Amino acid sequence: MRDTFHFYEPRQSHELPHDPFNAIVGPRPIGWVSSQDRDGHLNLAPYSFFNAFNYTPPIVGFSSIGYKDSVRNIEATGEFCWHLATRALAEQMNASCASVAPEVDEFALAGLTPRTSQVVDVPHVAEARVAFECRLSQLIQLHSAAGESLETWLVLGEVVGVHIDQSLLHDGVYQTAEAHPILRGGGPADYFEISAEQNFKMARPK
Repeated sequence: MRDTFHFYEPRQSHELPHDPFNAIVGPRPIGWVSSQDRDGHLNLAPYSFFNAFNYTPPIVGFSSIGYKDSVRNIEATGEFCWHLATRALAEQMNASCASVAPEVDEFALAGLTPRTSQVVDVPHVAEARVAFECRLSQLIQLHSAAGESLETWLVLGEVVGVHIDQSLLHDGVYQTAEAHPILRGGGPADYFEISAEQNFKMARPK
């Protein structure tokens, strides 16, 4: 009987035109993170490895492949903000991904407005329809199963302030699809948008 599965060991070659890992684990929420250094220089950058990890208190996290400006700033100040990347802000989010010097302000580069936060000192994106103010809870350098230190850092932060565009609340219930969030796909330029047409409901078993 012919084997219908493609198998590979990641430590060896996947023997495919493009590594499928990111496409399989996806689409993924985008960690659009603002931070600032001790001198007040602002940084804004998207990370494709992002998610929520705890409910009470709420904890979100992103993984940075390489010790980038965001990680350096957050380790120094203990604060950052996360923003919901939406279809309306897709171009600005993408512009903030540019590889530029640490002193370059990606808010200005992307044509976005920094707004003073309520709890943390780091400004958040005024145009974002949802923003979380976060305090660093853990900064972890990842290791392989063999114990090898990787050039990847996991940043976990407790959400200490939440900003929500009131038009996204219907009778107090947040409407996910109305914000038209975008998610990172697997290819080098692939994104997906959530819309109401894709919604379906499924109750948990009792």
